[in-house]
Amino acid sequence: LQLVESGGGLVQRGGSLRLSCAGFGGTLDNFEIGWFRQVPGKVRESVACMMHSDGATYYAHSVKGRFTISRDNAKNTVYLQMNSLNDEDTADYYCAAGQLYWCMGTEEYDYWGQGTQVTVSS
Repeated sequence: LQLVESGGGLVQRGGSLRLSCAGFGGTLDNFEIGWFRQVPGKVRESVACMMHSDGATYYAHSVKGRFTISRDNAKNTVYLQMNSLNDEDTADYYCAAGQLYWCMGTEEYDYWGQGTQVTVSS
């Protein structure tokens, strides 16, 4: 399974972006999917995830109410809709896939994308 992220870029504070994570060589609906972000020199942070069994979604406290993870099985793609962006959201964003008992707060994913950069400007 290969994951390819897209949709990053430069956005003004308060704006929105939608990140995409497309799967190739496998069906994303068979996996738990997580979104992570990392600022250079800092620890990678778990942002949001979705369980494949029941579609349950989970979010970090810092993004809850602003970010939404969703899945389009027909396109074999998972999205991260990011609204009300602020300076603290500036980071490289990664999606990951794995078959896990629990999707949040773990990095035990088997497959990772290459990342897409998000920069929030003031």
